[in-house]
Amino acid sequence: MKRIEATIQSNKVNVVTDAIKEIVGGFTILEGNGRGSGKRQNIGSERGTGIVTAEYNKVAIISTIVKDSEVEKVSKAINDAVFTGEEGDGIIAISNIENVLNIASKKIILKLCK
Repeated sequence: MKRIEATIQSNKVNVVTDAIKEIVGGFTILEGNGRGSGKRQNIGSERGTGIVTAEYNKVAIISTIVKDSEVEKVSKAINDAVFTGEEGDGIIAISNIENVLNIASKKIILKLCK
């Protein structure tokens, strides 16, 4: 199994969740601030006296765990949903998962043998 984490602009969360909700069993959304290759926002300062460039952009990380066979489909759905061709579209990170434990049932859902 694999964990897919997509770091995207926070205004794209609904587009991505709509694209993956029928494919994955569930997902987690974390919102925060980030600094990458994307252009930072200009913000009006006090009483409209000037414009300040934000130090960080508003980002969201959408995280899900999928079967190896679903990685390509989910990654493509995320990419297609947020792609503009501009810097700052985001990144998709894919990593291996060794174990998954359901807290409520205390059962191991997946355990890989080494």
